[in-house]
Amino acid sequence: MLNNIGPVGFLLIAVVVLVLFGRGKVSSLMGEVGKGITAFKRGVKEGNEEIEKASAEAARDVTPEADKDKA
Repeated sequence: MLNNIGPVGFLLIAVVVLVLFGRGKVSSLMGEVGKGITAFKRGVKEGNEEIEKASAEAARDVTPEADKDKA
């Protein structure tokens, strides 16, 4: 359904949204969308760091102290 919408269709939709909601409302909405995207990216980055930290912790040396002296 959305495959048939071209650049002119998107422009028409943007103009209708701008007329219906006004410039101020649309700009504040886009600001909130930007903040949401930023928060999402930050969460993904923190999640990846947490996973890497957990995998590094799991891969640490777990050889008993008594066996380390023999090597």
